[in-house]
Amino acid sequence: MAVTVETLEKLERKMTLTLPVDVIQNEVNTRLKRLARQVKIDGFRPGKVPMNIVAQRYGYSVHYEVMNDKVGEAFSTAANEANLRVAGQPRISEKEGAAEGQMAFDAIFEVYPEVKLPELNTVEIEKVTSDVTDAAIEKTIDILRKQRRTFAQRSLESTVADGDRVTVDFEGKIDGEVSKAAKPTTSSSSSAKARCSKNSKTLCAA
Repeated sequence: MAVTVETLEKLERKMTLTLPVDVIQNEVNTRLKRLARQVKIDGFRPGKVPMNIVAQRYGYSVHYEVMNDKVGEAFSTAANEANLRVAGQPRISEKEGAAEGQMAFDAIFEVYPEVKLPELNTVEIEKVTSDVTDAAIEKTIDILRKQRRTFAQRSLESTVADGDRVTVDFEGKIDGEVSKAAKPTTSSSSSAKARCSKNSKTLCAA
């Protein structure tokens, strides 16, 4: 089997494979004979179906299977002989202009990149260290506390303290009429300073 390998770009390669037609046809005939002993066709006893009928009904699918198998085997053998580290499955297509009695195929595929490591006994490695102070630990714990804190509703008469969460409902009015641009809305503050009252429709939670 003749094999040529061409570099397309970077990691992509193209391999041209040639296979004798008689090798493929012999394998097709062998599989059809094996199949003829197993298939069941109306009007014939098992194992007595004529080869021409078996070939007519199953020839195309058997030929397709043989082509896939033989080309796949040829590609695997050629890649191993060329010491190619193939990445993924190749894209294989039949090639025109093969010599008489031959079938040619193009296989396009990618290979793994070659990684060359330097001598490790001469490599200098920088060891990075980091000191964790008590202040950094306390700061992180404080952040976690704030992230996981919960709130409970208090009465409307309660005074708002810094750090409380406050929910305020309001209506924006212009000349005594509710403005379309200022529809009833809710806003929250984590550092409210105002006092809650029933008249201001303000709800405090802490």
